[in-house]
Amino acid sequence: MALKTIDKTAMILELFGKSEWNAILTKIENYDCYHTYEYHNISKNPEETPLLLVYESPGATVALPLLLRCIQGTDFFDCTSVYGYSGPIYSKGTSLKDLHQFQRGLEKYLKKKGIVSVFSRLNPFIEGQDRAIDGLGQIEELGPIVNIDLKQEEAYQRQLFSKTTKRYLNRARRLLYVEKSNLFEDLETFIALYYENMKRVRAKDIYFFDRDYFSRIVDSKDFKTEVYSARLKDTDQMVSAIMIFKSKKGVHYHISGTKSEYLYLSPMRLLIDNVRLSVAGSDLGFFNLGGGIGSKKDNLFYFKSSFSKDYNKFKVWKYVVDREKYKLLAGKSGKTVEGFFPAYRN
Repeated sequence: MALKTIDKTAMILELFGKSEWNAILTKIENYDCYHTYEYHNISKNPEETPLLLVYESPGATVALPLLLRCIQGTDFFDCTSVYGYSGPIYSKGTSLKDLHQFQRGLEKYLKKKGIVSVFSRLNPFIEGQDRAIDGLGQIEELGPIVNIDLKQEEAYQRQLFSKTTKRYLNRARRLLYVEKSNLFEDLETFIALYYENMKRVRAKDIYFFDRDYFSRIVDSKDFKTEVYSARLKDTDQMVSAIMIFKSKKGVHYHISGTKSEYLYLSPMRLLIDNVRLSVAGSDLGFFNLGGGIGSKKDNLFYFKSSFSKDYNKFKVWKYVVDREKYKLLAGKSGKTVEGFFPAYRN
């Protein structure tokens, strides 16, 4: 769909097409892989439409990527974000005045479009996102995520590992080796490992991505995907694998899987360490391991924190655009759960 202006006075453009979307990203220095059209198009559900909202003035560009959804049984819409770390982004020349103009235009656009609420996960590695949406809704801190600071010397990074992690690494290296996998040849094995992992942790259905999702992620040209596998030295069997994204400034741990009978070797520790070593000395500044399930300080979080105590705050943005319609929808749904947003979709 071509670029178009909703309202000249609103100052907001809505983009649905890949070429127009990518043209905007070239004007913004600090976007991440989670802001690309391709990632949105791959991650969306069938009823969702990738949407990029843009404000531009001479020397300034502000963009907000979202997924647009119809609210069933109504003429209204709402917006959510992709799984990962997205949120608003803007170019270096953007002033505080520009951000205020973006906010006013965004509010007007959302109301005119009939969008009742907006939810977005924010990116802890992009500074200034709060300023772009200040005064619209609320920003909520959910929990810490773990980062390995790649700007530090490699030997110093390892010094921060817990004794338990160092012990597991030493044992795993005696029995396992790691290789950068052939993404297409190893894809089916990786998917099986991932599904086994999700069943083990009793993950929600939304995390059981279909095969098409994996193949499109691997084949994407808008961002770089790599898969590393841990294999037994005596049989070459793949027992664990990790999928990462490389952005312009860092590495994101995306998804992984391990065969249950080899959990005692903790091969995921070996994979994380090998990814870390593979980017040592590069210009990349962070290795984002993520946080616990549901942003909680659970066993998964403590596993990740055995590599580093460099924590970033994971935040989400919740914005009720039309309070009357929101209350009406929430009341009709009868499904309200404390903390869930938007309440009418729980």
